[in-house]
Amino acid sequence: MPADASVSIHSEAHFVHRIGWLRAAVLGANDGIVSVASVLVGVAAAGSPHGTVVLSGLAALVAGAMSMAAGEYVSVSSQSDTERADLAREKSEIETHWDDELEELAIIYQRRGLDPQLAHQVARQLMDADALGAHARDELGITETTASNPLQAAWTSAITFTAGAALPLLAAWLSAGTATLWAVAIVSLLVLLVLGALGAQTGGAPLWKGALRVAFWGVLAMLATYVVGALFGTVAG
Repeated sequence: MPADASVSIHSEAHFVHRIGWLRAAVLGANDGIVSVASVLVGVAAAGSPHGTVVLSGLAALVAGAMSMAAGEYVSVSSQSDTERADLAREKSEIETHWDDELEELAIIYQRRGLDPQLAHQVARQLMDADALGAHARDELGITETTASNPLQAAWTSAITFTAGAALPLLAAWLSAGTATLWAVAIVSLLVLLVLGALGAQTGGAPLWKGALRVAFWGVLAMLATYVVGALFGTVAG
């Protein structure tokens, strides 16, 4: 190749950097639609007045959004605490046992296919540049991409739960009588299909797979609450 020839860098599209917020967003929206739609279907199937159906859905929306935010924050905070503890322990080991940590890193690279001499050379250069970063990435598997963010997970889950739950609730509010049950079920199913497809597209997976996977569990949940509502509504009546 001529010395002045331009070098073309091959670019690739990856989606792993979206894992943190994508997981929380998909979980929040899916849970919002499924849980609130299921409550609405169950209460409507029991023959409850329209106002009671809508109020039950609204209560489920508020409680669910708060529960999702709290659950995600506590869960991801626990993961974050574990990551910080591991990093602190690794930092201490590097400061007190540099040579042992260098050998440990070199062995990791050997297992990945490098010959011993090159593995030690790479390990030494990486540790000279950023010892803790090298061990966090290659020994502990912690990177900026995968590191947990409790607040991000909590707010994302709460907001997407509310957005997802608002759709079946709106369908229930705008309908009346027996149409309420069908309106909620149809709107929820369509939204779940779209949500599954969008989540799959954002994550680089097949659209149909994501859509059907989300819709299946939504239909199952609504059928279960319909049976419960119809059964106990008949008994109460």
